[in-house]
Amino acid sequence: MEPIDVFKALSNKTRLNILKWLKEPEKHFPKQGAHLPKEVSYKGGVCVGDIQEKAEASQSTVSHYLTMMQKAGLLESVRYGQWTYYRRNEEAIRQFAEYLKTEI
Repeated sequence: MEPIDVFKALSNKTRLNILKWLKEPEKHFPKQGAHLPKEVSYKGGVCVGDIQEKAEASQSTVSHYLTMMQKAGLLESVRYGQWTYYRRNEEAIRQFAEYLKTEI
């Protein structure tokens, strides 16, 4: 994880909100998991469509934001059929918080 990539990813209000929303997906995305097969457990994973709806942005914009956040290390994703689910990468977020605490 490159700190500058994380700063860039978090420099947009919508991307920052997405990260906040994914901290409590049950609260912000109550219908999450609707497309997941019953045998699949992707704890905290939220479908791109649900994120797009909450963000009130186009699918291409939200996809770009999520890809940027994933490349920065903030998110993890998994694909099931035609749906992609995202969740926070808590370990990377913890490491970034530690970087801020010790280096800045």
